[in-house]
Parts: sequence; structure tokens; C-alpha cells
Amino acid sequence: MAAFPFEIAATDGAARTGVLKTARGDIRTPAFMPVGTAATVKALTVDQVASTGADIILGNTYHLMLRPGAERVARLGGLHRFMRWEKPILTDSGGFQVMSLSNIAKVTEEAVTFASHIDGSRHVLSPERSVEIQADLLGSDIVMQLDECVAWPAEETRAAEALRLSARWGARCKAAFGEREHQALFGIQQGSTIEALRRESAERLVDIGFDGYAIGGLAVGEGHEAMCEVLDYAPGLLPVDRPRYLMGVGKPIDLVEAVARGVDMFDCVLPTRSGRHGQAWTWNGPINLKNARFAEDDAPLDEASSCPASRDYSKAYLHHLVKAEEILGQVLLSWHNIAHFQALTAAMRAAIAEGRFEAFRRDFKAAQRTG
Repeated sequence: MAAFPFEIAATDGAARTGVLKTARGDIRTPAFMPVGTAATVKALTVDQVASTGADIILGNTYHLMLRPGAERVARLGGLHRFMRWEKPILTDSGGFQVMSLSNIAKVTEEAVTFASHIDGSRHVLSPERSVEIQADLLGSDIVMQLDECVAWPAEETRAAEALRLSARWGARCKAAFGEREHQALFGIQQGSTIEALRRESAERLVDIGFDGYAIGGLAVGEGHEAMCEVLDYAPGLLPVDRPRYLMGVGKPIDLVEAVARGVDMFDCVLPTRSGRHGQAWTWNGPINLKNARFAEDDAPLDEASSCPASRDYSKAYLHHLVKAEEILGQVLLSWHNIAHFQALTAAMRAAIAEGRFEAFRRDFKAAQRTG
């Protein structure tokens, strides 16, 4: 029996809405998880994040194990207490950052050995150590298995090697994790953009048995159309009664298209990264507040929003803050963007529940602009 009950309340085509019930609160799906890389969602307080409607955030194992150190976080009461976030936290395994950020990384059957991008110190991350850091030291609610993610494009032989190593590591993570009442362990499907490999990966993961299943190895350079082609079949290879989590995705249109294909959970740094660079996401697509056309625009970003950053500040003021490089501009735009992503997932939940998701999807796509 899975650690957290997952109750699907309604479906509309492949799209689903429901609730993942955890000891620290319900996660309404589809769900977008703001990324709190170093025990903070950049530029925002936890109260601001909670005010947007976020039910869960993501923490980063790689960054936290290097600074301030997982053992130190544990001594200070665990990640929830450390950062004052009382709702659920999902932590990634650290594997992706090891591959992408470390100066030197060597992957063996046993573990990955790497040099810190901060100070060059040497570290070893095994499946067992990843689970220990996430579950025992950080105290995350949802623990991700350690996996090997390959960039796109990937040779079929290389993608096959990575998915099989990931499956073996997944079995070791499951053994290390054991049976826990208040924590869940998710497996990660790999296989690049090759359907046969995605199928093999899913079968191996299901044989092991996880509380939830992630779709990894996308948003690594393949582009929106290729991602959607994989999502045409990849979610359906995973158990229908467990949550499906698309890792590292993405733009609002990516979320809508993934939900249409049966995905339940998402995370991405995009809302806060965009906010720090003067970009705001709106129901008509992204806008660049650096643009001079906003210099005397007295309208807010979204007057119907409950978020103060979206509702109470004019585009002219935000333009000024961005041009003057004032920190408040980064705060307000990050806050607005997180609120917009939460409003999007709430709108999708309502559309699915009311049986009008395809109309919502069509109208959303028609309203998007690219500038």
C-alpha cells in the first residue's frame, strides 16, 4: 500500500484532477511545485509562497548537501523547521545537478563521485546516501530515487545504459528507504525520446514498486514538440492510480499540454528565474517589463488576481524597478509569476472537474503570444 493515498476526483480525457494526501497536508493535482533550491524559493518568504496557493515546494539535495550540509540541517530540526515551511516538501535526488554542475563527475555501478562546484571538495553520492540525506537528514515528505539523466540527443545505447543503471539504483533506493508511514518514494522513468526504452524503464520501475512515478530526462534540450511526442505515450506506461510527476517542466503551455496527456505534478525554476530578469508570465504569454512600452502603463499585471504583486502594482512601477535594478522588482515579479503558475493549475483543476478541459486548453493556446 502506498504511503500517501492518491484520490482521483475527476478525469476529462487523459487529464486528471485529484488529491495526494500527506501527513503535512493535501496536494491538489495538477500541482506546480515552486523550486526552493537552497532552502528558499528565491526572493520570496515562505509566507509569500504559501499565499499563492502552493501546496508543496521542492528542495535540492545536491545544493543542500554541499551548503549548509545535510547533517547541519538535521541538527537544526530538518528542512521544514530550518526554512519555516510547514507544508509538504519534495526533494530531488541530487543526480541531475551532479551531472550538470559538478566540475568532475565519475559514475560507477556503486555511486557517482564528484567535485563540488563551490570549492572543489570531493563527495560520493550513492543511492543509499541520497535516500539518507533526503529522508533522514532533510526529512522530506517525497523522496526521489537517485537516477542518471542523459542530455538530449542521446544515442540509444547510452540512453539504455542510463535507464538500466537508474533502475538498479531505484531498487537500491527502495531497499534503503524501507517502509515508512509518513514519507513516500518516487521512481524516475528514463529512456530519452525512445518509446521502447521508456516502456522498458516503466516496466522495471513498476516491478520494484514506488509510491509515485516521475518522468525524467525531458526538458533537457529536446524542445516542446519532441517533449509532447514522448508525453503522448510515457504517462500511460505508468500506473494509473499513482501520481505522475514531470520533472523540470516548464512553461505554462508545457504544463497545459502535459496535463492533457495525464501528468499530475510539475516543478520548474522558470517563474522565479524569469522574475529576476524582468519577465512576467500572463494569461496572454510572457511580457518583458524592461520594454519601454510599459514606462507609463498604469495597469497591473492581473487585476483579477488575489496576489498583491499581480494586482496592486502598475506595470509602469514594475518597469521602473526593473530598469533601476531595484531588488523589489525581482521580488514582486517572482511573487507574481509563482501566483500565476498556481492560478493556472487551479484553473486546470476546475476545468477538468467541470468536464471542459479541452475547451480550456484550446482557449489557452489561442491566447498565447511569444513576446
